[in-house]
Amino acid sequence: MDFKNKNIAVIGGGVEGLSSADYLKKHGAEVTILDKKDSEDYLKDLDKYDFVVRSPGIKLSDLEKYVSKDKITSQTKLFFDLCPAKIIGVTGTKGKGTTSSLIYEMLKKQGFDAYLGGNIGVPPFEFLDKLNTQSIVVLEMSSFQLEDITKSPHIGVILMIVPEHLGKDSVGTQNYHETMEDYILAKRNILKHQTQNDFAIVNRDYPVSNESDVHTQGKIYYISREMEVIEGCFAREGRIVLRINGNSIPVVSTKELILPGEHNYENICAASLASYLAGVSVENIADVLKSFKGLEHRLELVTTVKGVKYYDDSFSTTPETAIAAILSFKNPEILILGGSSKNSNFEELGEVIRNAKNIKAIIGIGKEWEKIRPLIKKPKHPIMIIQGAKSMSQIVHTAARIAVSGDVVLLSPACASFDMFKNYKDRGNQFKSQVAHIKENESN
Repeated sequence: MDFKNKNIAVIGGGVEGLSSADYLKKHGAEVTILDKKDSEDYLKDLDKYDFVVRSPGIKLSDLEKYVSKDKITSQTKLFFDLCPAKIIGVTGTKGKGTTSSLIYEMLKKQGFDAYLGGNIGVPPFEFLDKLNTQSIVVLEMSSFQLEDITKSPHIGVILMIVPEHLGKDSVGTQNYHETMEDYILAKRNILKHQTQNDFAIVNRDYPVSNESDVHTQGKIYYISREMEVIEGCFAREGRIVLRINGNSIPVVSTKELILPGEHNYENICAASLASYLAGVSVENIADVLKSFKGLEHRLELVTTVKGVKYYDDSFSTTPETAIAAILSFKNPEILILGGSSKNSNFEELGEVIRNAKNIKAIIGIGKEWEKIRPLIKKPKHPIMIIQGAKSMSQIVHTAARIAVSGDVVLLSPACASFDMFKNYKDRGNQFKSQVAHIKENESN
């Protein structure tokens, strides 16, 4: 594709938008960056451009009011057209960052010329010019990046899919799907354009994910942490097992995994299977699984103070991920819960908390705590409820006061962060900073 002397508009001045502009300029295009923060009517003259490159947060439907659909593209769409390497794409409501990172580490361990990008923070244009036919690219793909692609990855992975990014959030963010159907259809694009030479990896444990298998021409494999699968990878009787062409291949004992939580078995199975299909040996897959500690703010062990373990799971912005975190531990838990709205349903979360034997206290924070608290009625075991903390300092120091050796302090809010913090990273970093203060004071 020749960009020379093309007049191109890049919509959105974020990380990916700036990356698109840099790449297109480097390849001879005349580029204009248009961003809402610069002007309210920033989309008014789009028809004068040869084509328009949207950033993931910009809705297709918003742009189609101003310019014909055949002029609209995205960095992800262009990358699929230009990339000479095979692509492994990973999507899902949660787990895609962990799974993508695991696959990347496994490919590197095998000695492949591997690259990791997409929604995980590195725009793929950053490394496009380095790629050749022997390279392998791992892309973490959000629904926004997937919604208009016309090519699918060689290996497409669909993890858990549950409701998220629907409607507007509490601060009116616009990059949300109108309906669950729109969200699901966008996710399924990761498989929709595959050929018979491609591979589809589908999570068997979630109905929406499982039913995505009819949307591909590729060879289908399944992953599960609840049952054995005929072809794919599953967790069973304390082992991660690959099953390929009817042969069962033990990979690793779950006791050897560093990543906490049985929910991570899904990500581990998906990564193991994708890597195996890409040519990584079982030995190298196992070596990575025995050493991989996980991603920042995803059930991350911050430190241990006086026998109390502090876990940062600030990336948990849905009830489903908070449930997974709660169920990851048998130790007594002090749970930090609540935040700003994502229009979530907390019924199941309330039920899990009511029935949990090990939650000793909940520190309720943010606007959504008012919705969550009534759903924790008549718990089977006494739970201390603490509320009213206005800062992370108050939250962590309160947790530290009531924690004793053997307890787990778990920041897994189940909600967005915008009522008290800039974003989930800020929330997690403040948590880690306050925990570090407590540790420092203990050692003085």
